[in-house]
Amino acid sequence: MTEDLDFSHFIDRIKRKTNIDLSQYKEAQMKRRLTTLRMKNGFSTFEQYYQAIEKDRSLLNEFLDRMTINVSEFWRNPNRWEVLKTRFLPEMLAANARVKIWSAACSTGEEPYTLAMILSELGALGKASILATDLDNNVLEKAREGSYLERSLRDVPANCRTKYFTPSEGAFLVSDTLKKSIQFKQGNLLHDSFDKGFDLIVCRNVMIYFTEDAKHGLYHKFSEALKPGGLLFVGSTEQIFSPGQYGFETADTFFYRRV
Repeated sequence: MTEDLDFSHFIDRIKRKTNIDLSQYKEAQMKRRLTTLRMKNGFSTFEQYYQAIEKDRSLLNEFLDRMTINVSEFWRNPNRWEVLKTRFLPEMLAANARVKIWSAACSTGEEPYTLAMILSELGALGKASILATDLDNNVLEKAREGSYLERSLRDVPANCRTKYFTPSEGAFLVSDTLKKSIQFKQGNLLHDSFDKGFDLIVCRNVMIYFTEDAKHGLYHKFSEALKPGGLLFVGSTEQIFSPGQYGFETADTFFYRRV
């Protein structure tokens, strides 16, 4: 079996087993990441690796951790969060009795907790529902636990760091108030249908790993999931070219409004 055929069979089997479609991720990046993992575990082919995954749950969990993208920070690109805090969220809160927010591909929780802190600072945490989803149940457990190393807090404003975090055994624990404000739930962006009626969807630094076709489909699904006037907030390397084809207009740098 050729190397390409070996990998394509692996993709097909993983999709049947997990509903994760690796073909919608950029192939070179994903293949390189998974080849390194396969070789680390001592398997010379993806066929051998898959057979082992079928028998060993720990190998499957390690695979899921490796292929999902778990890079997250509190207040990543702080000036963009400031725009959300000072302009867009006040507009939403003025226009709605409650705001419905989704942190998509939330990883270990820094992003939805940042949203919760901002809403709390605006006195509006009780006026919002925050859904946070990720493909990887392991990172969702870490998010629910809400324990972070100090380096993760480097961009958290000093007043928020004091107010919402408690030092504990070399780490910092998120306050229970913030934890209770977020619903963490497993979700597959490339497979699942989406809920509707969101005022804000935050999906940052994930789309860069998907193929153009996958991104095209996701932008349409995000647009349909937003209310008219609702916002999609993307990462600093994820500018949407020709947003009009998805029913968006540019609202600000990395913010797109559903028309």
